[in-house]
Amino acid sequence: MSEVSVGLLADLPVDTGRRVVVGETAIAVFRVGDEVHAIADLCSHAEASLAEGELFDDEVECPRHGAVFDVATGKPLTLPATKPVAVYAVDVRNGEVFVDAPDEAQVQEDQADE
Repeated sequence: MSEVSVGLLADLPVDTGRRVVVGETAIAVFRVGDEVHAIADLCSHAEASLAEGELFDDEVECPRHGAVFDVATGKPLTLPATKPVAVYAVDVRNGEVFVDAPDEAQVQEDQADE
């Protein structure tokens, strides 16, 4: 794993997801109040982007079948998902957000709300 910058905290929208791609790994980054969480962007039940789901406090709802995941732990909270998604460590330093990503690569942003 390597630490990769995914942008500035000030640019990360509150209470919504942002999809970032590190190498070949898609990661959903969520800002919940003053906290930032990063999980695998692919729902463990069906191929859907969790960054595109609705965020309710620290829970994201998959836009495809409605499974809910805890964005801090990656654990599924409702069916149809039964398997957790990967969780990536996040660190905010000097206003910049870093994710402990699976490999070193340039980050490509693809905002879920655009």
